[in-house]
Amino acid sequence: MNVETKNTTTDGSLTRGKTSASYGITVRAKLLKTGGVPARVLTAIAEIGGEVEGIYMVSSELTFTIQDIKFNCVNAQHGEDIVAAVARIKDVEVMHVSDATFLDHLRGKIEVTPRRTIKSADDLSRAYTPGVARVCLEIAADPSKVYSLTSKGNMVAIVTDGSRILGLGNIGPQAGLPVMEGKAMLFKQFGGVDAFPLALGTQDTDEIVRTVKAISPGFGAINLEDIASPRCYEVEQRLSEELDIPVFHDDQHGTAIATVAAAINSAKLVKKQLRNLRVVGAGVGAAGLACAKLLMAAGVRHYVGFNVGGAIHKGRTDLTPQERWLAENSNPDNFDGTLQEALEGADMFLGLAAAGIIKAEDLAVMRRDPIVFALANPIPEVMPLEAKRYARVVATGGSDYPNQINNALVFPGFFKGLLESRAQRVTDEMKLAAARALAAVVSKDELDEDHVIPSIFDSRVAKAVASAVIEEAQKSGVARRNVAKRPR
Repeated sequence: MNVETKNTTTDGSLTRGKTSASYGITVRAKLLKTGGVPARVLTAIAEIGGEVEGIYMVSSELTFTIQDIKFNCVNAQHGEDIVAAVARIKDVEVMHVSDATFLDHLRGKIEVTPRRTIKSADDLSRAYTPGVARVCLEIAADPSKVYSLTSKGNMVAIVTDGSRILGLGNIGPQAGLPVMEGKAMLFKQFGGVDAFPLALGTQDTDEIVRTVKAISPGFGAINLEDIASPRCYEVEQRLSEELDIPVFHDDQHGTAIATVAAAINSAKLVKKQLRNLRVVGAGVGAAGLACAKLLMAAGVRHYVGFNVGGAIHKGRTDLTPQERWLAENSNPDNFDGTLQEALEGADMFLGLAAAGIIKAEDLAVMRRDPIVFALANPIPEVMPLEAKRYARVVATGGSDYPNQINNALVFPGFFKGLLESRAQRVTDEMKLAAARALAAVVSKDELDEDHVIPSIFDSRVAKAVASAVIEEAQKSGVARRNVAKRPR
């Protein structure tokens, strides 16, 4: 459970937000056995806005007890403030403080485990020498058998250079490893796909391409992750052209597929058609541009995108090649006004930009039943509860509110489909098919303002996306394996 809270920090300023399990703290404290000490501790935590999960006895002595006090807070500073408040209570000694998120990362989040056990000399002779030589020669004679006789057929490389990690920026490959490990966990849990993080010690485009090509024989697909724009475009394009396995930059296409799925259902809910929607998009980086392209492929005809310099239109001379494409293929009226002016009469706002770039009141000029996707993380372009005063549908990129548009809805099933069909490459048709399949997981009876996109924990999601990718791969001729039924 998340609690909306308003907190006073140690410097007297106010913080507002929801408590989260990602800021779960455990304080081990020595409490004197005097009247009401535990109650004073719980009261102190609650007064500063902490959400108490429980207080647990560790040990009891003649004059004191040692107890673990667990609570959730809003952010790291909020947690420090609560710990300080507990420490100030008479008859309480704080002995140790632990953070649940850091505990979950101790020694990493993934490991390599064998599919077969070696319990005897016979097992060893088959798994390793001398038996393995026969399998090696079989693959040498028929390279296609590498998919069935090794892990390649179900193995994805998660490749990053650490140049754009989450909303943290260029923090390097080692600091990005926790994200890649988390992604490997999601691949396995939701898609049954094995994935391994490869954090590269270079941010040179040529070297990245050379390295990925060099390691590609051991993998059935490449997932590019957290590589900054514009490098990500060239890396993906070159690898897609030079490798015979699919390459997918998830920050772009996973986000776009989930966004289009939510847009399909949102339009259905408000009884509008995609081709008639007037969409305003803030942010035309890698994810923003991919969303714009896939929305237009899905039928949107009127899209106006904005970067830090204003509206993207044909008259601008300061655009990147990717933004130039958008100028030539969107904004049919060549609108060149402000973001707030563009919202007048718009049906949908799509934010992939920065926190607080619009006010909730700006949404009042949109057409009937506005759709607002404010996807910036960790703080959206407009706060969802405020946007809800004006919008019929509100979606965010975070987990604190309904309608979380998250690429984790996409990549486990998408790569499952790629691997099952042994696709040679990713096509635009696959992305659109995946978006439609993801949208269709939400049935007519389930569809409402707080449910335009399925939950990440919905077991139907990965199967539906994988099936759509397989079907499209076979239809387009990029599949190297015929899959008669849906993947397991």
